Amino acid sequence: MKDSLRQQFDRLVMRLAELDASLADGGVAADMKRYRELTREHAEVQWVVERYQSFVQREQDAEAAREMLSDPEMADMAKEEIAQAQADMDSLNAELQASLLPRDPDDARNAFIEIRAGTGGDESALFAADLARMYLRHAERSGWRTEVMSQSDSDLGGYKEVVFRVEGQDVYARLKFESGGHRVQRVPTTETQGRIHTSACTVAVLPEPDATEEIQLNPADLRIDTFRASGAGGQHVNKTDSAIRITHIPTGTVAECQDDRSQHRNKAKAMSVLVARIREKDRSERAAKDAATRKGLIGTGDRSDRIRTYNFPQGRLTDHRINLTLYKLQSILEGDLNEVTAALQAAQAAEQLATLESGEA
Repeated sequence: MKDSLRQQFDRLVMRLAELDASLADGGVAADMKRYRELTREHAEVQWVVERYQSFVQREQDAEAAREMLSDPEMADMAKEEIAQAQADMDSLNAELQASLLPRDPDDARNAFIEIRAGTGGDESALFAADLARMYLRHAERSGWRTEVMSQSDSDLGGYKEVVFRVEGQDVYARLKFESGGHRVQRVPTTETQGRIHTSACTVAVLPEPDATEEIQLNPADLRIDTFRASGAGGQHVNKTDSAIRITHIPTGTVAECQDDRSQHRNKAKAMSVLVARIREKDRSERAAKDAATRKGLIGTGDRSDRIRTYNFPQGRLTDHRINLTLYKLQSILEGDLNEVTAALQAAQAAEQLATLESGEA
């Protein structure tokens, strides 16, 4: 283990002692909010410290075993102990390094996925529908719940734009790297000469904000319009003004929802999307400033970043950020995204660890 990491764990040992003292203070226990915060931190720090102490103990065990190698009667046993101690240290070291990685506070949140057709006309809109189906299938495989918030259909059955909500465990953590430009290379159904065309869509994955965050918006800054729903909906379509569009005037951010027959529920859903978009706009601006000094491996998640290519003739998916190529395109489009998302998470973890070890963080 590198000295820089060992120093961080030594500081956590001292922090655990401080937390023990604080939790034993009767005054702290009287403040329940503060007490819960310290209790949660204590549990997290204790978990790390216990593993660090186990790592140090196994280091000492290995060193003691090495001293016995010179004794012919003890050499075989010493070799076994050294091998076992090293295996234990490798396992503990991996857990300890992972524990130091900075956590995104949004990782446990639900998410909104926005897909917009880009260059390519009708073919782009059809690709947007393919991407929507891919994410909905992936959500189903993962045991997540989904809900379409709004959609704008194209003439050939695709989407000019579609927004849906995904609810479940660690949704944002697993899907956040999907934000960016997605490119498709294939022969469109409308192509009579058999030529391969290139089209593109943009995807944005937004963490769903807490309900308490919505009160931060000044009602005077909002313009709320009602209109009649369009698209799927049977006899209900175009009979009532139940669809809602909300505009945040200072930023020009717009969100709408037409999925529900209830105007009240559509308004609540649209407000959630609006807050998520405003938060994401702020996050993107901050990420752009950070990127000016150090560009991350995974990128900023900006929609202008071309992150992935779906090549149908070759059955190939390529993620350009981590040079990942998989020849299982059809399976991926059916929702088998785990290999892709896991590779992106692993790449981020490796980048964060390298930053920690170099002392930049």
